[in-house]
Amino acid sequence: MIQYIIRRLFYSIPILIGVNLITFAIFFLVNSPDDVARMHLGTKYVTPEAVERWKQDHGYHLPLVYNQSASGVSRVTETIFYHKSFRLFLFDFGRSDSGRDIGHDVRQRMWPSLAIMIPMFLGGLIVNIAFALFMVFFRGTKIDFYAVVFCVLIMSISTLFFVIFAQYLFGKLFQMVPISGFVSGWSMWKFLLLPVVVGIVAGMGGTSRWYRTLFLEEVNKDYVRTARAKGMSEARVLFGHVFRNALIPILTGTVVVIPMLFMGSLIFESFFAIPGLGSYTIEAIQRQDFAIVRSMVFLGSVIYIVALLATDITYTWADPRIRLS
Repeated sequence: MIQYIIRRLFYSIPILIGVNLITFAIFFLVNSPDDVARMHLGTKYVTPEAVERWKQDHGYHLPLVYNQSASGVSRVTETIFYHKSFRLFLFDFGRSDSGRDIGHDVRQRMWPSLAIMIPMFLGGLIVNIAFALFMVFFRGTKIDFYAVVFCVLIMSISTLFFVIFAQYLFGKLFQMVPISGFVSGWSMWKFLLLPVVVGIVAGMGGTSRWYRTLFLEEVNKDYVRTARAKGMSEARVLFGHVFRNALIPILTGTVVVIPMLFMGSLIFESFFAIPGLGSYTIEAIQRQDFAIVRSMVFLGSVIYIVALLATDITYTWADPRIRLS
């Protein structure tokens, strides 16, 4: 197991380098260092001297990836890519193009993101699995039919509709919870309740139907018929056997969501004015702050790789026949 983990960690290094290169290439295909300087200085009456001065101050005066005027290793190290990306592997995010400490911003903004995404993730997982097992328990009946229709209806409606409708109904009309904002401490639940509930409801359609399909594939297998023949109740069969054997694809699907627990949800943080990493990334894209963008992309890649590794390890718990070596 330990050898497997070490090997996977070594495999992640070229992946992270590739992610950095692709992010770097996409950004500078659209914007040159001069464009970045003008964006931060303002588009009107910016002199070439001011542009060059800003580039010197922020490290954008160097060549992008290869410095022909240098010699030896300096041809690679004296470049924008090396200065802006190499320190990421030490989790030194440096400063943004506007001068802010990115590491400090990440540490401050990660908690609001986790505060909204962890309840949404865990609540959604419990609700979707329970609702899918409910549909499977009543499979072939009108209850199952209308439950599937409900899922399709939820899938057909945009998440933005749920957000706007919930803000108007519960925030403005009934004034039960605040429409937007965030505070620390125990009072934060007032600001998190609405986005968490909206996130769970908006995600029920597709996820519950997918879990239902996974459970239906298991429910007619030989081991389930054997369990029924031994006199087990349908509820015990579903929760004790069907659910356990459908865990592997469920665990695989949750990997995609795990990085969002840290990075935050772009839509919910933007519409509910929650100062998390999702809104932080959106603001950086709008300002074309390359330092923040590549730091967030790198951080998301690291979390995703760790989540994949954790998922592979949990496979051995879900299915003892799987052995990692």
